[in-house]
Amino acid sequence: MNDPEPTSKRDPKWSAMNRRELLKLSPVLLLGAFTFEKFQQPLLDEGVKFSDWATDKVFREQHLAQIFADSEVVPLEKFPYNGYDVLDPGVDLENWTLTVAGAVDKSGEYTLSQVQSLPKINQNTRHVCVEGWDAIGSFGGVRLSDFLSAVGADKTVRYVSFECADDYYESIDMASALHPQSLLCYEMYGKPLDRGHGAPLRLQTPTKLGYKQAKYITKLEVTNVLRPDKKGYWEDQGYSWFGGL
Repeated sequence: MNDPEPTSKRDPKWSAMNRRELLKLSPVLLLGAFTFEKFQQPLLDEGVKFSDWATDKVFREQHLAQIFADSEVVPLEKFPYNGYDVLDPGVDLENWTLTVAGAVDKSGEYTLSQVQSLPKINQNTRHVCVEGWDAIGSFGGVRLSDFLSAVGADKTVRYVSFECADDYYESIDMASALHPQSLLCYEMYGKPLDRGHGAPLRLQTPTKLGYKQAKYITKLEVTNVLRPDKKGYWEDQGYSWFGGL
């Protein structure tokens, strides 16, 4: 590798351009690059990577999303249904189990009653959809952190990934999984989740955008490695992986 050219031999016009001037020029250069089609996708990809890096760095593990009064919660019938494919993948609710795998001491199949045996948390929080709508809802379930403790998860591992009955898949970083408001949610408005909202179990994380909150969960894995094509359904199509608010 060649050494940098001595300062005395550099073009004076570049020596005169200081860091601040280069930073001022950068947006102009980027806008110019966007006019060339071959540069557009690489620039977008790098922008998403930077966004993930930045939001990860500012994430505060104990900082809580806003909690709302019961009077501020929208009626259940006005809380929108949303899905990437179907609103009812036909889960056999009577025989459903959650497969737990990866870096845990107690892997295996867990019934809904086993999940529900852990301390229940109720919270009124805002659900924010990347499509442009948001709604304040009432959610009940167990802290994901409590469930991870119950199955003996190695909390030094980097990720928790999820697979779903409708073939959706998602993953989050361990810090987000351990956040006190991240729930394995089995109730809305004091009633069992209905099929359209992800019965029998979904992820509910008010520090994340809606597409991170996987529904119809069938498998949870604690892992240090995410397949490049299995980070998250929408993320694999260009969305931000961190998905933080």
